[in-house]
Amino acid sequence: MDWTTLGPTLVEAGLKLLGGIVILVVGLLIIKWIKHLLKKSKLFAKMEPTMAGFLKNLIHVLLLAIVILSAAGVMGVPLSLFVTLVSLVGAAITLAVQGVLSNFIGGVVILILKPFKAGQYIKVGDIDGTVRMIGMYYTILVTPDGKEISLPNSQLTNSSITNFSAEERRRIDMDYSVSYSAKSDEVREVLLKVAKASELVLEDPAPQVLLQVMADSSVTYRLRVFVKNTDYWNVYYYLTEEGKKALDEAGLEIPFPQVDVHMK
Repeated sequence: MDWTTLGPTLVEAGLKLLGGIVILVVGLLIIKWIKHLLKKSKLFAKMEPTMAGFLKNLIHVLLLAIVILSAAGVMGVPLSLFVTLVSLVGAAITLAVQGVLSNFIGGVVILILKPFKAGQYIKVGDIDGTVRMIGMYYTILVTPDGKEISLPNSQLTNSSITNFSAEERRRIDMDYSVSYSAKSDEVREVLLKVAKASELVLEDPAPQVLLQVMADSSVTYRLRVFVKNTDYWNVYYYLTEEGKKALDEAGLEIPFPQVDVHMK
């Protein structure tokens, strides 16, 4: 063993290793400092919270990759070998996590196209709720009864989405069934009076009462009103209860199903 050549080689390798460690430590500190600046940035403060969080995470991953590659280069690791290993690992991971990647891409599509935003009430298939967060892989909904549901972003981008909060106004259709003996004009007058008594019902478009269905034992009238999106459920339950009371007070019977039997 030739110590005259081994010594300098060890020293050189040690310096490269030390240099790589220094770059790694300094790089991590710089990344931490940049993340702190981004957190206070006015540009990110003006962005939608979900989009801002997504971009911050993406910047963090890119900066971390640059630091690791720089440290590896200083340590003498051939970048071509490093890139090859990363490619092989990436290919293996891609095959193993195809679902995760599709969810990630779905999250990007949602953030760009914005079919809905955090805080809006949506329905996807049989699931509906308020959007709490749009994550990189999952979107979290909170149902009216307080359940938290995580939906894969790929499912959202491949499904029909009903956004109940996209418009400022929303229409309520409330059906009331009365007997055939009730006069149409009287029914309309009673139901319109109920609608106009609420300050939450919009005057434009004006409330309407339409003859909806002539069933076997009853006639169904539909009260149609427009309200602000935020007032929907308050007005819905108001019309349900007050409409029933008003029809009772007016003596307009809400009939049970009945059958007339004629015997010879």
